[in-house]
Amino acid sequence: MKGSLKVIALPLLVPLAAAAVYFGAEPVKAKMEVKPKPLSAYEVYSLYRNKTWEWSTGGARFEAHGRKLVAFVDKGKGDRSFAEGNWYVSDLGMMCMQATWTTSANAGNARSCFGHARIGDTVYQRKVPNGKWYVFSHAKPRAGDEYKRFVAHDNITAKALRLKEQFLAKK
Repeated sequence: MKGSLKVIALPLLVPLAAAAVYFGAEPVKAKMEVKPKPLSAYEVYSLYRNKTWEWSTGGARFEAHGRKLVAFVDKGKGDRSFAEGNWYVSDLGMMCMQATWTTSANAGNARSCFGHARIGDTVYQRKVPNGKWYVFSHAKPRAGDEYKRFVAHDNITAKALRLKEQFLAKK
């Protein structure tokens, strides 16, 4: 008797499950991952051209003419450095800075790259290769957006050139 109950119940459950889906019950779906779309070279260029990226210890100036880069860092207690170089962009959403960083003791070449991608109207940024993605800018700017630290005025180049002169005078 128990075996015959299973045989009768199973055919009744299949139409019930189909009716539940038809009348609005959602089947369990695999979570869909939204893939970010890399910014074009022009979009990345537009974010950086003729802007200063202000950092807590200094900043970097991105000149459009010649794609010149000048940076200045002052960590306090005499730990200061400046950089001169170039910046470039790619259609994979990348912006890279190639520069010679100079301290009072020595100089060395360095390259830093950042990726930029969009999901909807929000732009994300990460340091390449292993940085975590974070919000760079919302469609309507918010206080925590990294892009709010980009300003039109150049408050970096003069500081970097003064430091360069100081370092050269000591040699």
